[in-house]
Amino acid sequence: METDQKVIQNESFIFFKVNATLQQLIFVILLLFCTTIFVSPPIALVLGLIVANLFGHPFLQLNHKATNYLLQFSVVGLGFGMNVHSAVAAGKEGFLFTVISIFSTLILGTFLGKWFKTEKITSHLISCGTAICGGSAIAAIAPIIKSNEKQTSIALGVIFILNSVALFVFPAVGHWLDLSQKEFGLWCAIAIHDTSSVVGAASKFGPEALQIATTVKLARALWIIPVALITTFIFKNKSGKIKIPYFIGFLILAMIANTYLPQISNFAPHLISVAKIGLTLTLFLIGAGLNRTVLKSVGFKPLAQGILLWTFIAIATLVSIIYLK
Repeated sequence: METDQKVIQNESFIFFKVNATLQQLIFVILLLFCTTIFVSPPIALVLGLIVANLFGHPFLQLNHKATNYLLQFSVVGLGFGMNVHSAVAAGKEGFLFTVISIFSTLILGTFLGKWFKTEKITSHLISCGTAICGGSAIAAIAPIIKSNEKQTSIALGVIFILNSVALFVFPAVGHWLDLSQKEFGLWCAIAIHDTSSVVGAASKFGPEALQIATTVKLARALWIIPVALITTFIFKNKSGKIKIPYFIGFLILAMIANTYLPQISNFAPHLISVAKIGLTLTLFLIGAGLNRTVLKSVGFKPLAQGILLWTFIAIATLVSIIYLK
C-alpha cells in the first residue's frame, strides 16, 4: 500500500512537472510566433490573452519588467525612423491639446471617482493613467501616494483592459471617419492611454500617423513630472520620489542621429524592423498579463470610472481635431 501511494504521488508530481513544461513550451512557441511577419500588434495582444486565460502565464513574475524594458527599447528603435524637424512640428501642434486634455481629464476623473465612490487613491491612479501615459504614469504616481498592491493592480487592470479595446477600435473609427494620417496620429496619442497601444494603433494606420503619435505621446509623458509634483502637494507626501522616463532622452538621440548622421540611414530600416518586432512582443506580454485574476480584481466602479473618463477624452479630442483643423 505504501509503495502504491508513493507511485501515485510520484506520478502526480511528474504530471504536474510535465504540465508546467508544456505550459512554458506553449508560451515560448507563441512568443516566437509573434516575431514573424504573420502577427500584427493587435493579433499579438489577442494571442497573449488566449494563452494567459487558457494555459496560464509560466513567467508571470517577470512579465511587468519584461514589458517595461521591451517597450522602451522598441520606442527608442522607432526613433531611428523619425526626423527632428517633423517631430518638433508635431509636438508644437499637439501641445495645446495635451495641456487642456490632461487637466480636464484629471478634474473630471476626480469628480467621477467621488460619484462612483471609488477609493480615493485608486481613483487618482486611474485619472493619472488616463490623462498622461497609462501604466507609466501609474508606476510613477503610486509611490508618491503610497498606493498598496491592490490599488495599483486595479488601476493598471482598468488601463490595460481599455488599452486592449483601443488597439482595435481606434483604427476602425479612424478609417470610418476618413481621418488623415495627421489627425489620427494626434487623436490616438492623446486619447489612448499606454504608449504601446498608441504605437500599435498608429502603426496600423500609417507611417505618418506613427511618427506624429509617437512624438506627441512621448512629449505628453513628460507631464508626469508636474502632475507628480501636484500629487505630492495634494496627498501631502513630502518624501515622494518622481520617476522620470529617461528612455525619452534616448529616443531624442535616435531622432537626432537619424536626421543629421547620413551613415545611420543605412542601418535605420533594420533597427526599425527590430523595434516593430519588439512592440509586437510587448503587446503579447501585455495580453498575457491580463489573466482572470486581474480581470476579476478590477471591479465595476473603477472600470466604470475608467470607461467614462476614456470615452470623454476620446470624443472630446476627436471633435476638437475635426472641427479645429
